[in-house]
Amino acid sequence: MDLEIVTIGDELLLGFTIDTNAAHLARELAALGVRIVRRATCGDDAESIKAAVQEALERTGAVITTGGLGPTADDMTKPAIASIFGTGMVMDHDILTALRDRWRARFNHELPLSNEQQAMVPEHCTILPNRHGSAPGIWLEDARQRWVAMLPGVPREMRGMLSDTIIPRLRDRLPSSGRVIRSRTLRTANIAESALADRLGDLARGVNGLSLAYLPGSDGVDLRLTSWDRDAHEAEQVLAEAATQLRARVEPFVYGEGDDDLAAIMLAECAARNATIAVAESCTGGLLGMRLTAIPGSSRTVLGGTIAYANEVKIRELGVPAEVIAEHGAVSHEVARAMATGARLRFGSTIGLGITGIAGPDGGTPEKPVGTVWVGVDIDGDVHAVRAVLPGDRHEIRWRAAQLALDRLRKAFARDTESAAWTARG
Repeated sequence: MDLEIVTIGDELLLGFTIDTNAAHLARELAALGVRIVRRATCGDDAESIKAAVQEALERTGAVITTGGLGPTADDMTKPAIASIFGTGMVMDHDILTALRDRWRARFNHELPLSNEQQAMVPEHCTILPNRHGSAPGIWLEDARQRWVAMLPGVPREMRGMLSDTIIPRLRDRLPSSGRVIRSRTLRTANIAESALADRLGDLARGVNGLSLAYLPGSDGVDLRLTSWDRDAHEAEQVLAEAATQLRARVEPFVYGEGDDDLAAIMLAECAARNATIAVAESCTGGLLGMRLTAIPGSSRTVLGGTIAYANEVKIRELGVPAEVIAEHGAVSHEVARAMATGARLRFGSTIGLGITGIAGPDGGTPEKPVGTVWVGVDIDGDVHAVRAVLPGDRHEIRWRAAQLALDRLRKAFARDTESAAWTARG
């Protein structure tokens, strides 16, 4: 089945709201074997909605919309789409009664007059119940079996209704071939997209008939393999084999799969080693500590941290020698090492991580341009530091610096493991 998605809202076009609905719909429907062939976003006016949905219907005959089902004057989705099907709007008294009961029970208040609009529905439509909010969904279908499913724009409501009503309907309509669309993602850090392609060589364009997408972001570059038009078992098998081939080419840079978070992975590794962490941050301003402590159970591993933005704080709180800063500068190999060690000693942890850098937009020099970051890792007195020049704006550089620190810890653990393995062999 081919399908199109139309997300509706001026706030989406203006960039004030990120369109997470389309991404969620695409992921969930692909798992059924539904192919999303086009996604569109339009404003709240009736003509834009009508044009976007009508064009989508002419191409595929199957459309899901999100947004524009609320009680305000800009919620024009239902009448705009009803006009495509040549039908008018009527009051659904069951919906009106349910809305009134909901307002009395939840808000101890009579239903505002404006909310009665939510009970106006296209004639001859099917009501899709909404157990997650007040606006019901709508299913409109014509004699040619072209259909539009209208869902609320609130992500929590949309996701709930997709699971409750849309997926069961589509599952019944799909052919019994059992064909699905499946993806598998490898997550990499601290390697550029082009460098990954070079390392992959003949696999760079795809593996065994699977498509391969490169998805760069602040965490690194994700490698996403996708299987089309196979049954579920075969798809999982070929994806696993392809992922193994990719890993063999870029193993040093792979830290996880799917939605894996490097901070969570490192905390789990530390817990397995009975290790504890303390952090010292300059340019990241506490971002590394935030990422670590966002993980449930992190209190067993993370002891604390210091935001040492000013040089005097580095000296006073972390014991960084003033003469080291004077000679090498705050953004340097020596200071990053001293910060990592200072954090470890101050908090009595097994591991100390130190970050110092120039996040911009100002402050760079020809020798140390904006994006220059030094990360220090101290594991029980074994200290390493690495330099990187990170791309992006201030926010991206800060985030990438925190990711760099986590990845350097990962690689330090990998070296320990390799060393222990060789010692055992010897």
